[in-house]
Amino acid sequence: MAKFLLDDILDNDPLGLLGDVKAKNPIVTADDRLVASFEEVNIFFDEHGHEPQKSNDMNERGLYSRLEGLREDVNKSNSLKKYDRFNLLIIEEEIKIESIDDILNDDIFALLNEDEVDIFTLKNIPKKTTMPDYVASRKSCKDFDRFEQLFITCQKDLKTGKRELIKFQNEWQIKKGYYFILKGVLLYIADVGDIFESSGKKNARLYVVFENGTESDMLLRSLSAELYKDGKRVTEYDETELDGLYGVTYDDKPSGYIYVLKSLSRDDRITTKKNLYKIGFSKDDVKERIKNAKNEPTYLMADVTIVDVYQCFNMNSQKLEQLLHKFFGKVCLNIEIFDREGKGHFPREWFVVPLDMIDEVVGLIVSGKIVGYRYDYEEESIKDV
Repeated sequence: MAKFLLDDILDNDPLGLLGDVKAKNPIVTADDRLVASFEEVNIFFDEHGHEPQKSNDMNERGLYSRLEGLREDVNKSNSLKKYDRFNLLIIEEEIKIESIDDILNDDIFALLNEDEVDIFTLKNIPKKTTMPDYVASRKSCKDFDRFEQLFITCQKDLKTGKRELIKFQNEWQIKKGYYFILKGVLLYIADVGDIFESSGKKNARLYVVFENGTESDMLLRSLSAELYKDGKRVTEYDETELDGLYGVTYDDKPSGYIYVLKSLSRDDRITTKKNLYKIGFSKDDVKERIKNAKNEPTYLMADVTIVDVYQCFNMNSQKLEQLLHKFFGKVCLNIEIFDREGKGHFPREWFVVPLDMIDEVVGLIVSGKIVGYRYDYEEESIKDV
């Protein structure tokens, strides 16, 4: 039998079957998808300075569920450890894998489903986003001894009744020298930096010291958001300081809240309206006021989410609400909503107007300058009368 060298075989290829072979596209593995999925959680933390919460925002709620699922899966948590730059994963007891069913039942990301998917296309990867220049984080407070006695005194006052814990209401209460409880930890506002505007809202960099010996330079509005979800205010502190961050002192009398809400309705007449907000008034806590929203025509018979809250002092807040409604009257939503008994209603507190316009008009009303302006609904801008 004749012997052939490899070169002889390659040279004798009349059909071109052994020609140049194109390189295959890189294969996206299950591990790649897992990393990409977890990176969405990292990006959320980058943007907001805290991990996803169980909120009314569907995107944030989905990331919250995803993170919880990863924390419960020791195998996935271990494989993602080097990508966990914010220490978000909590390793729990290892899940025992004793059969193929255990593996299939533990597929929280549906990586083993039978759907026909192009494996070379990554889905659900966020588009390019603008990251914040700086994200605050807690670190050890090197000069904690300067603050330790303050915490001891505050705790003593709480025990003796000189101070009390009450519900946190808004950022106007965050001032230098005041105490708050955040997720069970007492904190002290050691300093409030210069005021600046971010997205049309007033903000400031804080110096916050925690009773557990840590500190943070988080933003005022970030702390306010956390306290609003799970926080308390400590009363009866030293009130001889200068006027508050927004010129409000405890000599001023609170008169209620103007709130801005967004509907979570699935009605096409509502979901297709861009920049649709409800502007309302409440003397009580806004969260309590909207608990029954899905059963009230004024809330479009659907749940709502709080977008913004303005606490009012020394003024008729109901007149402020009426003035806002008159100012945006031409963009009031005209829709009939039926209650559970089939009776029709026409809610008059929903407006199609950009959120920054609402914030600007509130400022003009408080300053008394509103009489010199009007709202141009065609250009969505505020103009001189």
